Amino acid sequence: MLLHGSFDYRLVALSIALAMVASYAALDLAGSVTAARHEQRFFWLAGGATSMGLGIWAMHYVGMLAYALPVPVLYHFPTVMLSLLTAIAASAVALFTVSRERMGVSAVITGSLVMGGGIAAMHYIGMAAMRVPAMMEYRWGLVTLSVLLAVVTSLVALLLASRGRQEKKTLRRKLFSALVLGSAIPLMHYTGMWAVQFRAANIVPDATHAVGISELGATAVTIVTLVVLAGAIVTSLLDRLLVEQRAVTLSAQESELYFRTLAEAVPEMIWTNDPAGVLDFFNNRWYRYTGLTAEQSRDGGWKAVVHADDFPASTQKWEDSLATGNPFEIEYRFRRSDGTFRWFLGRANPVRDEKGTIIKWFGTCTDIEEQKHHQQILEGQITARTEELADANTRLQEEMWEKDVARRRMEERNENVLRELTERSQRATLLAKMGELLQSCVSKEEVFAAALGFAPKIFPSSRGALALLDAGRSVAEVAGTWQDCQLSLTVFEPSACWALRTGHPHLVAAGDTTARCAHAAGVNHSFLCIPILAQGEAFGILHFQATDEAPTLPESELSLKTTFAGQVGLSVANIRLREALHTQSIRDALTGLYNRRYLGEMLERETRRAARADHGLGILMLDLDHFKKFNDTYGHDAGDTVLRETAAFLTKSVRAEDFVCRYGGEEFVVVLPMADLKASRARAEHIRAKVRELTILHQGRAVGILTVSVGVAELPVHGTSPKDLLEAADAALYRAKKEGRDRVVVAEIPLPAEAAAIAANVGG
Repeated sequence: MLLHGSFDYRLVALSIALAMVASYAALDLAGSVTAARHEQRFFWLAGGATSMGLGIWAMHYVGMLAYALPVPVLYHFPTVMLSLLTAIAASAVALFTVSRERMGVSAVITGSLVMGGGIAAMHYIGMAAMRVPAMMEYRWGLVTLSVLLAVVTSLVALLLASRGRQEKKTLRRKLFSALVLGSAIPLMHYTGMWAVQFRAANIVPDATHAVGISELGATAVTIVTLVVLAGAIVTSLLDRLLVEQRAVTLSAQESELYFRTLAEAVPEMIWTNDPAGVLDFFNNRWYRYTGLTAEQSRDGGWKAVVHADDFPASTQKWEDSLATGNPFEIEYRFRRSDGTFRWFLGRANPVRDEKGTIIKWFGTCTDIEEQKHHQQILEGQITARTEELADANTRLQEEMWEKDVARRRMEERNENVLRELTERSQRATLLAKMGELLQSCVSKEEVFAAALGFAPKIFPSSRGALALLDAGRSVAEVAGTWQDCQLSLTVFEPSACWALRTGHPHLVAAGDTTARCAHAAGVNHSFLCIPILAQGEAFGILHFQATDEAPTLPESELSLKTTFAGQVGLSVANIRLREALHTQSIRDALTGLYNRRYLGEMLERETRRAARADHGLGILMLDLDHFKKFNDTYGHDAGDTVLRETAAFLTKSVRAEDFVCRYGGEEFVVVLPMADLKASRARAEHIRAKVRELTILHQGRAVGILTVSVGVAELPVHGTSPKDLLEAADAALYRAKKEGRDRVVVAEIPLPAEAAAIAANVGG
């Protein structure tokens, strides 16, 4: 039969409290063990392990007493002591592990296994110390769980101790860690107790060296344990306080020694004051200079070494600095031990604490006697220099006045240059605009009109005129003037102008009679003639005259005026070139007649015009008979002569409104606007008859009788489109050739169906 006990929860709470106090002691002692050196570490390790082990052991036995069985329980005293030693050993391992400067993963794991195993061993050794009249049975699953809990609890304890070992005060994290660890250790303990079952049996336990523990004994053990743990914690705290005090004292001594060493090393007088302004330190350089002792200096003897003239100002300055906390700085004279005075620069700055309160005044006295001496020398030199500078300033003012006059003259010249440049820029802009306009002109008349319009704008300070040569280049006539330009001759020969003679600009100054142009006779001012050239050929001149406001023609404007004339000449050359290109595009090069291309454009236009006006339009297609024989007999040069003479004859044989075109080879087409079929045929017969009468000479001899075959067509009888009319005239010409040449044949009228189609086209 199993024996069931009951828990005394007061003792349970007491055991948990012991565990928490022991955990805090362990965390606190870890820092002391880590901080200790040499033999002190052994002391803290032994004392800490004993205190920590005793706390864990007391928690264990108080927890065991909290479980009351219905049978008497005794404890084997040697076994109990063995469990205590086991707890101390496990604690020693833990403290040794965390006292190492570097805790590696392997060290933490090994330490947790040893410590956890030791705590579990302590627990089960303690259970083995029980002497009860019953059989103890272990549930090994719970045993394993309790051992694992002991190891995990040890691992947590080591990690918490490693983090909190450097903490020097009781912080919240250390208390929290103690609560966590103090709760985990009882959990492992009571899990181990649940792993044991007591079964009733008629067994008389061995009572040798066995003792019974009452509540009074548990209380005594608890009190002793708490006293030991408290003593350990207090001892650790006192040790840290002593260490900190020694560190502070040592730091103060080192700071004091460093300050005094530094104060003596600085090549200046060093002194300090308390916040009230009372002197409390001078370095030896002060004593050597003044000859005063430390007591004399601190008791106000320093005032006697300050020069009487400097004492009031320095005292007032020092009192102001004490009252306001502003830095102190002044120059004064100190008396040496031999009675002489030297200049010093006294400076002091307040030293403040974290709250901004002044806790000290730190001052220095720097010897500036040499600087003062140099300053006096410098002041004398400055006085002398000032007088020299005054004289130099007077001379400089005179020079500045002269330079100012020169500057104003320069500014006037610059303004004139700027104005001239602006005018040039405006002229260049106008010249560019004129160039753009000239490019759009389609005739020489438009070019000259544009030139006459822009000339007074580009050259407002001079008069001028434009004179052009006639077609025969025998006479020049004034085409236009600007600004009332007066010339004695409006029509003159080219030889009357030196510019037309030489092909270069010709400038005549006022009063110069060396080479005056005849066309400018009576001009009293300076004048300039510039030829207008196009492709090396002169078309006229640009004539410029000075005015009463501007009696001279500046040479600087010569290039601009030459450019003006050049643009006019270039525009004329472009127009000539366009006219030549247009002529070449519509004229046959050999005969000078309209070519086939122009025929197509012109015939399209004339057929539409005839259809709108309901007029006739005659078409004659001519072909020279046996023209190949002329070439073979007399050569191609003779053939070209025949073609040219025939073209000249055809041009003379038609009206002014008629068109004569070379259709190709020896074929010609004559278009007769407003001519009906009868008139067209009569014109064809006249041309055929007159061709036979032509006498054409080549190299002084006649080339023979020339005949021509002619095909005649008329709109709208033979068609309404240029294509139909040309095809009808060509068919008639073919018939004339076939019927024996030297004849006129009228094209056949189209069939009725074709006529209907033609009528429909006309109606459309």
